[in-house]
Amino acid sequence: MKINFEKYADGLVPAIVQDAKTQKVLMLGFMNRAAFEQTETTRKAVFFSRSRQKLWTKGETSGNFLDVKEILLDCDADTILIKARPSGAVCHTGTDTCFNEKNETENFLSELEEKIQARKLEPKENSYTSKLFAKGINKIAQKVGEEAVELIIEAKDNNEESFKNEAADLLYHLLVLFAEKEVELKDVLETLKKRKR
Repeated sequence: MKINFEKYADGLVPAIVQDAKTQKVLMLGFMNRAAFEQTETTRKAVFFSRSRQKLWTKGETSGNFLDVKEILLDCDADTILIKARPSGAVCHTGTDTCFNEKNETENFLSELEEKIQARKLEPKENSYTSKLFAKGINKIAQKVGEEAVELIIEAKDNNEESFKNEAADLLYHLLVLFAEKEVELKDVLETLKKRKR
């Protein structure tokens, strides 16, 4: 990756940090060649502080590191995009982002899928989801079937609220089945996109 550090008199290029999962812009920092090289090596976001005139690793005092997942360069090779996963609040004020936004996905299904996956990996005693995973694939598949039948029955009635509740139940149990089968929603969506209609 050849970055044009020479374009700017101070040798610092802008580095935009975006959450690799939610796609929210988290912050803007500046990198010189040394900061960039350290970021590549450690996979933690390292910047150059103009006020302190030294390198600093984001999170070195707060513990809220930025774990780098991907590094991209813009078309002029003078701006870096860092896709990272934050381990806590990004802004020094304690907010999720330096732009005072909540670092949440705009896609609720992805968020729900993540929570379901967490219940599979770290079961909670009173969690319905964890109990469902403990019962295994047969019970999970059975629940998907039951919810599908209940949705069909509600579709024949005129109770919109009941229909939406049954649809939500089916969608939730389907995501649990995906997690049990180690298939992600994005994989299913990709399959759907490939189909010609």
